Amino acid sequence: MVGAMAAVLWGIGAAMGTPRRARWIMIGILMAGVMFVQLALPAGHPLREATGGDIRLWLLIFAFAAVILVYRFGLSRVRRLAVKEPIAPSDPSTFSSTELDRYARHIVLREIGGPGQKALKQAKVLVIGAGGLGSPALQYLAAAGVGTIGVIDDDIVDNANLQRQVIHSDARIGDAKVFSAKTAMVEQNPFVTVRPYRRRLEASIAPELFSDYDLILDGSDNFETRYLVNEVCTRLGKPLIAAALTQWEGQISLYHPAKAGPCFACVFPQAPDPALVPSCAEAGVIGPLPGVVGAMMALEAIKHICNAGDPLLGRILIYDALYAENRVIKAKKRPDCPVCAGAPSIGTTNDQSTID
Repeated sequence: MVGAMAAVLWGIGAAMGTPRRARWIMIGILMAGVMFVQLALPAGHPLREATGGDIRLWLLIFAFAAVILVYRFGLSRVRRLAVKEPIAPSDPSTFSSTELDRYARHIVLREIGGPGQKALKQAKVLVIGAGGLGSPALQYLAAAGVGTIGVIDDDIVDNANLQRQVIHSDARIGDAKVFSAKTAMVEQNPFVTVRPYRRRLEASIAPELFSDYDLILDGSDNFETRYLVNEVCTRLGKPLIAAALTQWEGQISLYHPAKAGPCFACVFPQAPDPALVPSCAEAGVIGPLPGVVGAMMALEAIKHICNAGDPLLGRILIYDALYAENRVIKAKKRPDCPVCAGAPSIGTTNDQSTID
């Protein structure tokens, strides 16, 4: 009977998308109830008989489970300690032998080389959002060896995210996205520093937060945040790589008025009607699309940091996944733009978009 009840609890939790941790807690409560029955009720009581009849049986089961848990904990502990050399040298201008081997494919590229990889290690990049666009961007920035990566998001990992937000896992459903992302990034590259900020980006904190980073990547899902990010970046003279996507199409550009390029508000002076941009839940989005566009964000960031190639400054790249087409649209700075031509107040309120 106890086994059947445990199976039912686990099955209901799985059907409802409950995190594994919560399901184990429910089974633990069930086991505690069984122990209470065995201790509180007299021998021969029907309920005690139905749950095993003898507390020694349950003590044996719990002892066996404890041995397994201790073994797994000890094994994971040994794995964490089994590193070949100290992680993350204190001097950001030097590389360990492991790092040199890891970044060898970068270093042999003439556009990057040793100086470019050193610039990546010394760079500080802030990513807005750890969702569809932020997931691949964060993964590739960490893999590339960007020294300090900040990520701000107030959301938690949901079962419906896993179709496209590949930095998260089923085991981390219910966890804060920023901590889930940090776990994946550090597991892949322990030589980078990840700064998670579990909170919503607001005008009151944005200037101070942005000032500590060299480059901002905006993967947010609403126009209110996009306009706020653009205003703060423009005021501080920070380069901004912003992208958006919906259904089968994505777009990306580098906005940097300090380098004679347009700002986001030059290209999108007004937020579209919410009815024209339904949410991903309403309109859908193909799973690999955020990976493609998010990887482009990381690539543009690496190019900018290493001063390699031709950046998307003054150009908007539009990717149509359904028909496998790329289009590039030129964008110019508007002399009457209220953001980069004047001095707007931070935190302009705009209609919400629904691009994920």
